[in-house]
Amino acid sequence: MLQNFRLAMDPSAHGPLTGNVEVDETFIGGPRPMVRGRGASGKTLVAGAVERRGRGMGRTRLQIIPDASAPSLTAFLKANVAPGAHVISDGWSPYRPACKAAGLRHTAHSIRASGQPAHVLLPWVHRLFSLVKRVLDDTYQGGAQPYHLQAYLDEFVFRFKRRHSAKRGLLFYRRLKAAVAGAPVSYGEISGIHRQPRPRSVAPQIPHELPWTLAGPPALRPWRTKIP
Repeated sequence: MLQNFRLAMDPSAHGPLTGNVEVDETFIGGPRPMVRGRGASGKTLVAGAVERRGRGMGRTRLQIIPDASAPSLTAFLKANVAPGAHVISDGWSPYRPACKAAGLRHTAHSIRASGQPAHVLLPWVHRLFSLVKRVLDDTYQGGAQPYHLQAYLDEFVFRFKRRHSAKRGLLFYRRLKAAVAGAPVSYGEISGIHRQPRPRSVAPQIPHELPWTLAGPPALRPWRTKIP
């Protein structure tokens, strides 16, 4: 059931990121000795993007990518960032051709030349990586396997965007409705038996409407009234 709900949490349904967008990559997974950096063996490479909204974070995206080459970064940017947006990245050279191919403005900050740590030059995307790793390690106890990792990333992005929502019941109602309306998913796809899963089935976009329990006037709740 949880995997079916996660399949209905597709962040791309709400449009690409706009404005100033920080982009970087990180590795997610257990420790693997001997190899470090962007070629770390046995780990899953994840690209992240965060909108800069004043002094805070806007919408976010997290997506597994095969490598940090220009073609892979181009595909990630085209799928998640609107043309004409301003991408802010570190000095990794493939970002320049990737942004050019995706029709994006680009500013690069060299970590080595600046002498500052990456989380200072790109604070929001690194905070995003820190938060999602904390959820995977603490909430799920590191049990998210690489085959299922994208579904967990989509769930995190969905929850993060709605972290200030005051209508949690309505959120659950709409996700439940989208999960029921979506295409069925086989046990093999959920369990990971199939090494090459079928293209992800996305639930159709349903017009937002209030359930009958919320359609009427709000119930009287005197215990919630502030006492002067």
